[in-house]
Amino acid sequence: MSSTTQQQVDLVVRTIAQAAVDNEKYFGDLDAVVGDGDFGYSLARGFENVLAGWDDVDRTDIGTFLKKIGMVVTARIGGTSGPIWGTAFMRAGMTAGATDTLTGEQVVAMLRAAVEGIKARGQADVGDKTLLDVLVPVTDRLEAELAAGADAAQALTAMAATAREAAEATVDMVARRGRASYTGERSRGSVDAGAMGVAVILGRVDEAWQREGAS
Repeated sequence: MSSTTQQQVDLVVRTIAQAAVDNEKYFGDLDAVVGDGDFGYSLARGFENVLAGWDDVDRTDIGTFLKKIGMVVTARIGGTSGPIWGTAFMRAGMTAGATDTLTGEQVVAMLRAAVEGIKARGQADVGDKTLLDVLVPVTDRLEAELAAGADAAQALTAMAATAREAAEATVDMVARRGRASYTGERSRGSVDAGAMGVAVILGRVDEAWQREGAS
């Protein structure tokens, strides 16, 4: 996998933000099945702020850029989603550090750091029916694809497929964290909104990369 530039990081983050805004109703409908239904609204409002201030975000280096995005997300997204998604961006930025390019191994390390930050912030782990049930297998898939010699485009397509499979697999789980956990066994039979949100967003990132990322 060749190195990833600031411009490509911009593409990924902007695509994440736009996907969150575009899927507000869908994510909210998913969350309303056993949650409080505010996931789509909260995520959209937060990432609207990211897009509104897009040109003013500090791009001194990739680490600074991601930490600044994390600060906006934490401050602007309501409920539990803000701290969780904000922590993910900030931990990724801290791990990236002062660099203007990223190797595949660095991206894996950034995702691992984001996962650990989410675990600590949300007191959750794999199997609790949260977005971690997608993020962890997706990161594992990226590491495996890189070891097999895949380039960024190939790795992203593989990650998007893994994300969708992992999100759909949450339908058989019982929620142990968040508002959905209050419903107990009733949470079985529907996908986790956060997990599916990550899968949908990663699908959009894959599409954007195939269209623009390589250039």
